[in-house]
Amino acid sequence: MSTTLPPDAPPHPADDGRPSRRASDRVTSRRPLRRSTDPVSSRRPMRRSGDTVATTHTVSLVIPARDEARNIPWVFEQIPRCVDEVLLVDGASVDATITVAKRCLPTVRSVKQSAPGKGNALRSGFAAATGEYIVMMDADGSMWPGEIPHYLHFLDNGYDFVKGSRCIAGGGSLDLTRIRSLGNRALLAVVNRLYDSRLTDLCYGYCAFRREFLDELDLRSSGFEIEAEMIAHALRSGLRIAEVPSLELPRRSGRSHLHAVSDGRRVLRTLLAERPGARSAAPLAVGEG
Repeated sequence: MSTTLPPDAPPHPADDGRPSRRASDRVTSRRPLRRSTDPVSSRRPMRRSGDTVATTHTVSLVIPARDEARNIPWVFEQIPRCVDEVLLVDGASVDATITVAKRCLPTVRSVKQSAPGKGNALRSGFAAATGEYIVMMDADGSMWPGEIPHYLHFLDNGYDFVKGSRCIAGGGSLDLTRIRSLGNRALLAVVNRLYDSRLTDLCYGYCAFRREFLDELDLRSSGFEIEAEMIAHALRSGLRIAEVPSLELPRRSGRSHLHAVSDGRRVLRTLLAERPGARSAAPLAVGEG
């Protein structure tokens, strides 16, 4: 599995259990990835010259965004060629998020969400996506689009749902606070106990899945807890789940919309309500994510 680092990220251990390779074996001939401050060419969409098609299946990338105009250029410049369509779900942004997105990638599809919250945004994007594979990621620059081929590799090889993990060899986080780390570990222990699983990370919304299983995921949440709901329903439905290492970067600019304590409570409530054997719960009444 590739251990290529995104721009601005410090080196981290590449030990993933495989025999070690010489450093020269890991050096590629690709040019450095571009940043938003680099000169912009007239060619659109902006991509890396060394990108190759990683899958024969069509791929939709769903990106929920609210006031992310300053982060969109960096994110869009890193999207690999294996992505066939990009859907930007705008959460009533008051800045130039949509305008900037269309300037960076004229083919981007702008999707409006019907109600507030990240959960509603993702559900709106999933419903509008046409690809056989759907990838979801944030617009704040904390997730590197260059990792997408890793997710597609596992979908191509029989897995149904692939999630990023910051807690396995090759992954990590440069933005995980002590409170968020403790909360993630506590909620992870809950999901592994209730669902008899061995996941290594939970509260991280970089995922990919086969579109044909969208009905089995049965998504109803409106806030940040939708990420836990997806995993809970994938486990409950018996989908084959793979975890791939992912490096979480700091948000490039602006403030996070996440509220660690209140959102953590909603995640816990979702895990308990959706556990195997529990009575089917009505849609959770949640506020804006």
